[in-house]
Amino acid sequence: MTRRGRRRAVPPHHRLGLLMHLVVFGITVAAFGLDATLGGIATVLNVVFLLFFFRHLGFAVSAARWAERDLDAPLVGSENFTPPVAVLVACKDEELVVDGMVAALLSLDYPHADLTVVVVNDASTDGTGARLDAWAAADPRLRVLHRQPGAGGGKSGALNDALALVDAQIAVIFDADHQPEPDVLRRLVRHFRDPKVGAVMGRCVVRNGVESGLASTIFIDYLSGYLVNEYGRQALFELPAYGGANCAVRTDLIRSLGGWNPHTVTEDTDLTLRLLLDGWRVRYDPSAVDFEEAVLSSQRFWKQRYRWARGHQKCLRDYWRPILRTPHLSPMEKLETMLFLWVYHVPVLCGLGLLLIILRAGGIGDQSAISMVALSALLFAGPFTELAVGLVLGRVERRAVWMLIGFIPAFGMSILTATKAYLDGMWGTTYTWSKTARSGATSTPVAPQLETAA
Repeated sequence: MTRRGRRRAVPPHHRLGLLMHLVVFGITVAAFGLDATLGGIATVLNVVFLLFFFRHLGFAVSAARWAERDLDAPLVGSENFTPPVAVLVACKDEELVVDGMVAALLSLDYPHADLTVVVVNDASTDGTGARLDAWAAADPRLRVLHRQPGAGGGKSGALNDALALVDAQIAVIFDADHQPEPDVLRRLVRHFRDPKVGAVMGRCVVRNGVESGLASTIFIDYLSGYLVNEYGRQALFELPAYGGANCAVRTDLIRSLGGWNPHTVTEDTDLTLRLLLDGWRVRYDPSAVDFEEAVLSSQRFWKQRYRWARGHQKCLRDYWRPILRTPHLSPMEKLETMLFLWVYHVPVLCGLGLLLIILRAGGIGDQSAISMVALSALLFAGPFTELAVGLVLGRVERRAVWMLIGFIPAFGMSILTATKAYLDGMWGTTYTWSKTARSGATSTPVAPQLETAA
């Protein structure tokens, strides 16, 4: 191994950046005083929160105006465009949900001759491998790839291994707990008629929202995220994100980009940016619906959101310079992409804002009552606007409005997870991809051979 290779093996850190933050804060306090410094920080936060508030508001208005029409869009002309498709799924210890996933994949409405399904058993230690083998023995359309322990790369590594086995124009990715609607493939692939489109994202819906209060909160969060936020990014900027599941990408393109990045824990955000920097576009189709399982415990929620924050923040550190330099994005598109990358830094700033409010209540800081109210309101007004529109578009029952109360502790946890992820990432703490544990309560189909044996 070369000296350069050894340096790259060391986890990167940005400790000097943390130190510079403290140095600048100390110098500013020494020059202008603590109250004036805190007041200046509060002013900057107000500007940032105001910018994100109008971004949230723009997404909410666009979704309220046009999303309902697109949700009911008919599937027209898809029978004349059926390029070869490979469905890829990575599974690790997914015994509780794998049967429902495979049953849904084998029920997809797509010509059998043009469809390949590859499920990767990524060194599972439970019964996942046996269940997949039972399905493969019963239906030749399913191919199972068994990875050995230590293969590495997490989900990205498993998908790259599966990609090497297929010869198709389009790769469609699902997670192990997902159960897509039968028409999902036709709705996703139709967008590849446009030669500028490199990837397509569908809409994910939580199917177990009644299992716990947290699951209900996540159900509403997904309504906001997919019916409002992703839709708004598509409607206003044509810059939706490739979401990592219920999504499709050109196979020749993903191969030319070197496959999914095994050195990130959010391979979806990483691929979104690589596509944009290479001049391609991602498209979002809210009518391509896929159902997934929400986590049920605070511990699982913490691990999942920490991983999302850690990976998203790393993408900002890795790509902000190329984004500002790329000729493939307009100035407005660059601004929106940077705001998208800042999403998991905003909770960190929210925590700082709440700290300033507490200090001001104790008589520390130079802020007027008006600025305090504005700071407090902007922390929550934008996200709650999106959540409210999501409830309307999701056509939920009236009493579901009270579930919005559950977002108060959820916001608090997002501040904690994002802040820990930021500090760990800047410090260079080692972190590898970790799977989300499932409950399997809403995944009922049984593998054919297992059912016969019973």
